[in-house]
Amino acid sequence: MTAPGAAPPAPSIIGLGIRAALFLLLARIGAMVFGGLLYWGFDSLLLASALGVFLAAALATAAALRIFERGRLEDVGLGWPRAQRHLITGTLAGLLAGVAAAGLPVLFGLASWVRTAEAEMAAGVGKFVFVTVLLWLGAAGEELMFRGYPFQILARRFGPGWVIPPFAVLFALAHFDNPQSNWAAVANTALWGVVLGLAYWRSRDLWLPIGLHFGWNWALPLAGVNLSGFKMGLTGRMLEWKAGPLWSGGEYGIEAGLPTTAAALLLLAWLWRGKGQPEAGGSV
Repeated sequence: MTAPGAAPPAPSIIGLGIRAALFLLLARIGAMVFGGLLYWGFDSLLLASALGVFLAAALATAAALRIFERGRLEDVGLGWPRAQRHLITGTLAGLLAGVAAAGLPVLFGLASWVRTAEAEMAAGVGKFVFVTVLLWLGAAGEELMFRGYPFQILARRFGPGWVIPPFAVLFALAHFDNPQSNWAAVANTALWGVVLGLAYWRSRDLWLPIGLHFGWNWALPLAGVNLSGFKMGLTGRMLEWKAGPLWSGGEYGIEAGLPTTAAALLLLAWLWRGKGQPEAGGSV
């Protein structure tokens, strides 16, 4: 019997596998149920996708913390002491990467920003705030699902080299049903999954990957670029490409193009070259 306040004994490899599988199964079922209900109620694929994933991941995380851990947010990488610094750092890095991915093609004459009637009609303060909140919830939900509890317990046992790649593939495949998705988009999303997995391992909390994820997702619609196949038109301007799909990503958006590949590789190099060992964090 475990003494009060003592850490529970480490689970076996089979036990870890069962915990991870149960989490992912619960999260997947929850995403289907919540997403279906939200789409039926609001007829918005973006809202259903982002909010459905957040609710499902939050429910699965709460269940895991209640059943298997000590019920603390620190147990899943959501401890507060370093949250502000890591969240701000990640958000700024993600924003910078997104602005560079959209802005450098303009600088080199591969694209230009234009005003369109459709984008101007879609823009507005209310929509800007709504989409910003939705993007943050979507980023937080996906990080809880793909860099949260199952990722963390397996990475701590087997090491990041064995766990980051398969979870990056799962992350990419989860986006395969997005509007206009293609294999180039899936490949870039998998590369971003590696970036976000390394971000967790460097910081040992979820705030850095949440910030990176949100900053990138926020920068693209601000720059008039489709985000994962979704057209949002937040500013009244759209990026009009003079180059082909290899650069623009086609209808899916820049996340299926070379600018996203370059941005992800630069972020990966930044994280890889981070000095020192990862800071102590969650205790799952």
